[in-house]
Amino acid sequence: MTTQHHNDPHRLASAEIVVGTDGSEAADLAVRWAAETAAQRGRRLRIVHGLDLTAGSDYGLYDVIMPPVIDAIRREGADTLRTARRLAQQVDPGLTVETELSEADPAHLLIELSEAAHLVAIGTAGSGGALGHHGSTLLAVASHGRGPIVVVRDTGTEQQTRRIGPVVLGADGGPVSAAAVGAAFAEASERRTRLVAVHAWSDLYYDRFAGLPYAVSDHDAETVGQAILAEQLTGWQEKYPDVQVIRKVYLSGPRQALREWSRSAQLLVVGSRGRGGFRGLLLGSTSNALVQTAHCPVMVVHPQ
Repeated sequence: MTTQHHNDPHRLASAEIVVGTDGSEAADLAVRWAAETAAQRGRRLRIVHGLDLTAGSDYGLYDVIMPPVIDAIRREGADTLRTARRLAQQVDPGLTVETELSEADPAHLLIELSEAAHLVAIGTAGSGGALGHHGSTLLAVASHGRGPIVVVRDTGTEQQTRRIGPVVLGADGGPVSAAAVGAAFAEASERRTRLVAVHAWSDLYYDRFAGLPYAVSDHDAETVGQAILAEQLTGWQEKYPDVQVIRKVYLSGPRQALREWSRSAQLLVVGSRGRGGFRGLLLGSTSNALVQTAHCPVMVVHPQ
């Protein structure tokens, strides 16, 4: 189906899969996930490590005062990349793997590479917080990256990343989620699995509607939700006839519904912003919550 994406740089045959590593267990999981994905799709894998030395170099502090320390940091970074390369090649010895050691901070490095990458993968916990669950790098890359950003989350089972189960799409009817729809169909087709398209009527809990004078009924929510899904999915099922689509509508709670689906999904796909978000808020509340709490990898898709 790549012919449907000839204007998308992230779908070009030359586009690499990029993964950031800091040597932590979570980063190793992201490297394995990225290596598996690259091997399945016949793409190059680029493993990167950012040293975050650029701030100190502005003042000449690192090179003048602490050259032995900086040399040690560079050696450790190189060791981290060598270990990650070995891990990736254990997944597939024939995989083409390139590594990049940069003086840039990890967030800026991954955001820059995301411009042309097929996708960028990042783990959810880091040894120093750089790729941490609440870390600035994870949220910065998920918020400001370009194209698909995959936050690789441990499933909590022996098979840490699932290769079975559906691709689950969060569709809210907004323009940003339109990009997520295309990515979700592409992922379901690549993985030869079904697509579950989920729409939730509101962030409000169901019982909060009870006191409103114009309460929304289950029937109304189902009717409107199905119409929204039908509109957003229009054309995509024709482009991807191999993908079986299941549509699910909930009266409220997109975070709760998608988090529950993530227990059985192999990938969760969401847009970078919600339907009511401010343009400057580059990561919506639902996406933000899911990259930190979902039970499977989460792909955050940014519009071109």
